[in-house]
Amino acid sequence: MKQLTRIVSIALLLVLFISLVPVQAQGVTIRYANWNVGTEEENNIQRQLVAAYVEAHPEVTIEFVDMSGDGRWDEKLTNMAARGELPDVWMADNAPYYVQNGWAADLTALVEGDPDWQNVPQVLQDAVTYDGVVLGVPAAQFIMGYFVNQDLFEAANLDAPAYGVSVEDFFAAAAALTDLQQGILGLHEMEPILGWYPSTQDANLGWFSFDGAHMNYNSDAFRAAVDTALEMRPHTWQGLSEEQLTAFTATGPWELFLNQESGAVWDGGWAVPGFVQNATFNWDFVGIPGGNQAMVTDILVVSSTAADQAAAFDFAKWMSFSAEGYAAEAAIATAAGGVPTRMPVLISAESIDLYLSFVGDKPGLRQALENLDSSLVESLAKIVPGYVNARWEGHPGLDIGDNLDVNIGFVFGNIASDAFKFEDLSAQLEEFANGILDEARAELG
Repeated sequence: MKQLTRIVSIALLLVLFISLVPVQAQGVTIRYANWNVGTEEENNIQRQLVAAYVEAHPEVTIEFVDMSGDGRWDEKLTNMAARGELPDVWMADNAPYYVQNGWAADLTALVEGDPDWQNVPQVLQDAVTYDGVVLGVPAAQFIMGYFVNQDLFEAANLDAPAYGVSVEDFFAAAAALTDLQQGILGLHEMEPILGWYPSTQDANLGWFSFDGAHMNYNSDAFRAAVDTALEMRPHTWQGLSEEQLTAFTATGPWELFLNQESGAVWDGGWAVPGFVQNATFNWDFVGIPGGNQAMVTDILVVSSTAADQAAAFDFAKWMSFSAEGYAAEAAIATAAGGVPTRMPVLISAESIDLYLSFVGDKPGLRQALENLDSSLVESLAKIVPGYVNARWEGHPGLDIGDNLDVNIGFVFGNIASDAFKFEDLSAQLEEFANGILDEARAELG
């Protein structure tokens, strides 16, 4: 009996000892696909951010999935899914397609209560939420709107537009700045007006007249956007004659702003590092006249087939809305003498200050980052089923001049053409586009 008691005591001590010894974490391999990681030789900021995650989580191996080869991004993923080889985490170019196929993991329970998630703007949370279910994470956000050359306006004895400027004052300033003989335009292009202007005339409309369910191409607000774009055409690259082009050094509208040949350029936050590095003038962000901005977002999806969804989510969070991950990215950018490639997804006073520490004193940028929830989401192609066809690729049965069976994108790209008047086509375009959206939404389920 004494010997049995001794054996039991030893066994209990052994169990106690084992419980006190840290358990060695099992190795986890996460397969990752993204179009922004460059090559191993380039070792860009995104690859270094992945390496920083692995350094902090030595039990995790990140395997970059080779996405080279023919076909669109979603076609490559379709082929991988057919072989049972979907990445565990990937960048989404067409989230509704992945949701419809059941490839996107339900992350709702993982983000609930996450302190970093609570600081992700609602507009970004909504972009990855379907019927209350979170099926992705916003990997990046870039505010989009007008950037202005303040020095160019000052040299012309004009007040440079600032964030919050009215629509009327913005256009008046741009028109007053135009001096074709001196090679200066008020705006760089006319087409962006179609995207933002309807929202300033009708608060129910978002980007390019989308109201959350339908396009409003036949609305008074959108038809006014077309008219306004045409009125501003003489102050844009599209309005220049061959003779007028000779006064400009730019070979295309993309060169105008940094050449100091346009007072305002419509661009996104991805352009900020280039402005910081290359602009020889004072500039700031105006956004959408009236005090708003559009927003482009990238989305990461965690695969429903990932062997360890919690680990895959933890990595996806690091690459997207993690405060710790963004601080690591900022440190990498500092070491490289550059600017973070992304604006912060988690928005706080600290993250805004951190980003602007690379950019300098830009009141318009700060105001926009503090005002993200009102943003017009421009990335509708990534999150709205059917939007690509309702905005660009769908064929509504129109022949325009010698161009037969044109798509919707052709119509919007040629609103200045003498071959048609937009108001004559707007009702047909709206009915056609909304039929596409209704059908795609029904198929999503």
